[in-house]
Amino acid sequence: MPSTPWTKPDTSTRPIAIIGGGVMGRRISMMWISSGFPVMLCERVSESDNAVGYVQEHEAEQAAKQGKVPAELKATTSLQEAVNNAWMVIEAIPEKLQMKIDILAQIDKLAPPDCVIASNSSSLRSSQMIVNTEKNYRICNGHYYMPPDQNYYEVMSCGHTDPEIFPFLMEKAAQAGFTPVHAKTDSTGLIFNRIWAAIKREVLLVMAEGVTDAHTIDEMFRSWFKAEKGPCQMMDTVGLDTVYNIELVYTQQRNLDTTARDWLKENYVDKGNLGAKAGKGLLG
Repeated sequence: MPSTPWTKPDTSTRPIAIIGGGVMGRRISMMWISSGFPVMLCERVSESDNAVGYVQEHEAEQAAKQGKVPAELKATTSLQEAVNNAWMVIEAIPEKLQMKIDILAQIDKLAPPDCVIASNSSSLRSSQMIVNTEKNYRICNGHYYMPPDQNYYEVMSCGHTDPEIFPFLMEKAAQAGFTPVHAKTDSTGLIFNRIWAAIKREVLLVMAEGVTDAHTIDEMFRSWFKAEKGPCQMMDTVGLDTVYNIELVYTQQRNLDTTARDWLKENYVDKGNLGAKAGKGLLG
């Protein structure tokens, strides 16, 4: 790859900007803050209080695990305020391609040239999001799972990303308590997500066909794999609307059967039964 204008940004005085304070955005914010990295969280007014409350509730406990002092969290509804001095912007908005295309184009115009722009998408490739961006050398996937319970962090190129960004991000992520891995080729869904997507799809299909219920599936899964949580509980925690949006990407881009996806939409998403955040989901 030819050289790019990217240089390592100063991470000692500049914040991380996190765009979106939903289930993932607030957890990502909490992890970075607990490791001493200040965060600017950009979210709508209606959601920001919940996101800030989550961070404040958990940051001290997480920081104590790492022997660190929590950094400062600031919340804003202004994208420009959030990103104008950031050394990294983490996009954590819903799993919808056009929304991500639009937000990355705005961030690319507003963020400093050395600022890394990383999409938290678990199924969409950052190479699909750079339709209207110019500084593609600093754009990539940087996908988190469900911190602090699951702290793997996957990075993947948009096809134009400066290769020096990956060791830089992985080093910083390790400092924040994550376990970084590098997905080395363009992939719909990153490393574990492709495997996990197949598990989720089959679980939903078992339920759609009336073979058994969510409680039985989770009980058997926990016993068989010695896991703390079953797949239905994990889907309820993430949010069934998010699970649906991710499955929409997989079925469209990989030409997969849509039975499980359609059953989830009809029986849960359309009825507002979105899992833990709605008080009702696969586990009731």
